[in-house]
Amino acid sequence: MRLKNIGINKWELEEIPNMKVRAVVYAKEEMLPQLAQDLSLQQLAEAAMLPGVTDPVIGMPDIHEGFGLPIGGVMATSGLISAGAVGMDINCGVRLIRTNLSYDNKFFTAAVLRSLTKKIEQKIPVGLGGKRKALPAKITLEEVVAGGAEFVINRGYGSPSDLESIEEGGKLAGARFEALTPKAIGRGENEIGTLGSGNHFIEIQRIEEIFDTDLASLWGLALNQICFMIHCGSRALGHQTCTDYTEIFWKAQDKYKIKVPRQGLAALPIETQEGQSYFAAMAASVNFAFANRQLIMFDLERILKEFFANQGVGVDFRLVYDVAHNIAKWEEHQQTVNSERRALKILVHRKGATRALPPNHPLLPKKFENTGQPVIIPGSMGTASYVAVGTPKAAETFFSVNHGAGRTMSRGEAFRTISQTQFKESMGSVIYNLPYKRIADEAPDAYKNIDLVINTLVEAGLTRKVVKLKPLAVVKGD
Repeated sequence: MRLKNIGINKWELEEIPNMKVRAVVYAKEEMLPQLAQDLSLQQLAEAAMLPGVTDPVIGMPDIHEGFGLPIGGVMATSGLISAGAVGMDINCGVRLIRTNLSYDNKFFTAAVLRSLTKKIEQKIPVGLGGKRKALPAKITLEEVVAGGAEFVINRGYGSPSDLESIEEGGKLAGARFEALTPKAIGRGENEIGTLGSGNHFIEIQRIEEIFDTDLASLWGLALNQICFMIHCGSRALGHQTCTDYTEIFWKAQDKYKIKVPRQGLAALPIETQEGQSYFAAMAASVNFAFANRQLIMFDLERILKEFFANQGVGVDFRLVYDVAHNIAKWEEHQQTVNSERRALKILVHRKGATRALPPNHPLLPKKFENTGQPVIIPGSMGTASYVAVGTPKAAETFFSVNHGAGRTMSRGEAFRTISQTQFKESMGSVIYNLPYKRIADEAPDAYKNIDLVINTLVEAGLTRKVVKLKPLAVVKGD
């Protein structure tokens, strides 16, 4: 598909029949050839064909082909909701934790890092089938999906002060347990507090570079500080919810006279019974994911305090922020109606995209009013991650930015083409817990260059870099 440059690192797709709004993608020019290698631009154009879609549909610099809306896609509507535009892993997200530990290569040796990653893997279930033998004490799945991180914190799994550092305060309103399908409930019941597989991880990092000293200081971040990053979501509960409701929506399209280009984008008006039920099930999955990351953080803190106590070191463990990726939320945004700018309530779908609220935005919690919200952007395994902040100019993306680096290879292609030597070279000195053959699909070479991706929006004026984090060790599942 043809692209026309309309700004710094900003491109508009050539209009094709049935598109109702513009489709815009952000990428540096050297990244454009990659966009022709999959169906991501076609999927973006198809999203622009949906009824009630708000101008524009947006592709982030980490965009790549997905189910329905491309991963790295942002779509807002006046009330149409699509399970495929939220994604399979509902509220897949990232949580950054800072510590009082400072990097010392004589203390954080390879042996220490290997020992620590082994302890984490032993205590926190990882992998596709990773499950707890039983739910944590005083917790039921029904309560988790209703109350999210707030509920598990009230049961003793964390500090109430954490809630102000979690998007939506750790709980999305409107969740209903009964909106979840029986299959989703059965698959998700014992997965609370587990990491999962694919690109999910627990990573030990150090802050390698600071770009904004004042902002970093306000967020408690310092050069060479040891941090931990948790990346996971709603596990099988969210995956099954997306699968089941996509099928429900697809079958109901004739009933409501809604036509969509393909099943992955199946969508219905949110006021329909099916639309309301999906939103309630999605919110339940969102809350599960917030609670999931909260429980992992709670377990991780206990592991670290015990581990470093044996070294004679006390650990202070503080949440910086927790962001959601795959989610749909009602938000108020400035829109042009009959040549007049108005604040309108729209339903923003972010799929593989992160909200980035700038300073003084009305949706910010008091803690971040003057700084803006920390935006956490992980790289691929073995490459740098960033903390950034949105700017007022990000209004043009509904205050959304990329959620990571973005794939350049399918998992199958990565397994077929990335050699063990290539994998080891790309990982450098980073410690990892699984053998090459089980995680080759997550190799850095299967992803876009994180620095190009980050600089795309920085140069476009939508974000500012705050700190860069270098990985020391990573725990993954397969």
